[in-house]
Amino acid sequence: MDIFIRSIRAMSTACGVFASLLVASAILVVCQMVVWRYFLNASTVWQTDYITFSLVGAALIGSPYVLLIKGHVNVELLPHYLGHRARVVLALLACLGGLTFSLVLAWSGGNLFLEAWEGGWRTETVWELPLWIPYLAMPVGIGLMALQYVADILALLSGREMPFAMAAHSALEGE
Repeated sequence: MDIFIRSIRAMSTACGVFASLLVASAILVVCQMVVWRYFLNASTVWQTDYITFSLVGAALIGSPYVLLIKGHVNVELLPHYLGHRARVVLALLACLGGLTFSLVLAWSGGNLFLEAWEGGWRTETVWELPLWIPYLAMPVGIGLMALQYVADILALLSGREMPFAMAAHSALEGE
């Protein structure tokens, strides 16, 4: 179980690195687009599509990392006043809900990807990017987020992790 949890955490971290590289590349392309349009009076063909798809892809592919570091929106008022056992139950219910949502979204994204692949869908811009490329970010990113939920559930059930990152809060309160 430790190998599975460590492997999923490593994949989630890699997703975070990849997502940050996508954001950095989008920033570079925006700068390049500004120079081409305003200083060189040249037209841009692929830049707007690339920026849009890379930022959306970064959000989807980066979601497992955000879950790993507990960066999603989390209301901590109720868990703060609950006992440990009730916190674990609440955390498991939250993880199961997130896992269910992730599996449904990954399945739907996979179907969308396959339709775009089989149908030869392309963007309606001059660039005509095959749409299966940006659509792939949804089943991959959200599917890996589902695996991160499974790792979180296993870590909670085995006592390897405190629910709602309470260990981090306890350390901060002790300072």
